[in-house]
Amino acid sequence: MKDVKKVAILTAGGLAPCLSSAIGGLIEQYSKVAPKIKIICYTSGYKGLLLGESIAVTPAIRAKAAILHKHGGSPIGNSRVKLTNVKDCVKRGLVKEGENPLEVAARQLVKDGVDVLHTIGGDDTNTTAADLAAYLKDNNYDLTVVGLPKTIDNDVFPIRQSLGAWTAAEEGAKYFENVVAEHNANPRMLIIHEVMGRNCGWLTAYTAQVYRDRLAKMSFVPGIGLSKMRKDVHAIFVPEMAIDIQVEASRLKKIMDEHDCVNIFISEGAGLEAIVAQMTAAGEEVPRDAFGHVKLDAVNPGKWFGKQFADMLKAEKVLVQKSGYFARAAAANKEDLKLIKRCANKAVECALKRISGVIGEDEDQGDTLRAIEFPRIKGGKPFDIDVKWFGKLLSAIGQAKGEQVAVKH
Repeated sequence: MKDVKKVAILTAGGLAPCLSSAIGGLIEQYSKVAPKIKIICYTSGYKGLLLGESIAVTPAIRAKAAILHKHGGSPIGNSRVKLTNVKDCVKRGLVKEGENPLEVAARQLVKDGVDVLHTIGGDDTNTTAADLAAYLKDNNYDLTVVGLPKTIDNDVFPIRQSLGAWTAAEEGAKYFENVVAEHNANPRMLIIHEVMGRNCGWLTAYTAQVYRDRLAKMSFVPGIGLSKMRKDVHAIFVPEMAIDIQVEASRLKKIMDEHDCVNIFISEGAGLEAIVAQMTAAGEEVPRDAFGHVKLDAVNPGKWFGKQFADMLKAEKVLVQKSGYFARAAAANKEDLKLIKRCANKAVECALKRISGVIGEDEDQGDTLRAIEFPRIKGGKPFDIDVKWFGKLLSAIGQAKGEQVAVKH
């Protein structure tokens, strides 16, 4: 197998508080251990790869790569493109009728002289990378694909912790610190904090945990309405829990009657099956993206939950606020920066050895940081609602986990 002379980097899917830093980490590490290797970045993810649009990483960029750790978003741009969805690629003008996107991508990589492709993204990005890696291997292309796991949902098998998730939880908690004060704006206020997480409730649960940790450090003035209870989290709903709305409404109404407000944290995927079933029964079209996922912004789970609870809690006003775009575009925090650095360094190490896979702490191999084989990468890893910290969290807010309110699917 030939030596690595040129590498390419792309970021894809939604944003996460790790993309800019991961790009910076890769550039820094290559510049340190293999400075002669050329680096290019495909713009707007797989779209740029298909169209042959890229940026050369110049010496000037290398010299300032550390600055990327201080920024959120992705300086090279993202897009949602599935290389095996030929119809969508043709419709968007990324390939011509009759062309195979995988073949187009492979030809472009060969044309650009790329030996290693680094993909930074979530489960969709890396399963697409897996499709590309398999195609390259089957067609004798001598190219290595090394992915980095970006998803604030923290839901990729078998990776223990995905990049950016800790930061997203911290930012979501900061966001709610301001939103929660809206209970002062109206009597009997129901505030719903919708957190990203299609199939996994980890981010919602951990955001609530971080928020309550921050809340515990605040001081309050009793007797004037500035109480911890009015700013607390009163319910948490995640996709892994079956929700008995009647039972929860009875519990939450008591809180509303006593404290004049109720605050609920929900995952954007919580109750999705019920919402889709309701839309289907009504003859409504369920909007989906190129990957076949329900478009959550279109079905609006937060609004749906607000409607279910409003009458039962006799809420005078319902406020639904989504922290996703605020949280996912943040710069990485200290905890994530450490993980990003470890993963970026391991990605370069594996690339130089021509080992393909997604870099992460492999839960099936004692959380060892390694290049996890692409066929083993899969999205939709559920949040374990039986972990001790989540049980303590539910107990602290007075929400049951079991036979009455929430049971595992």
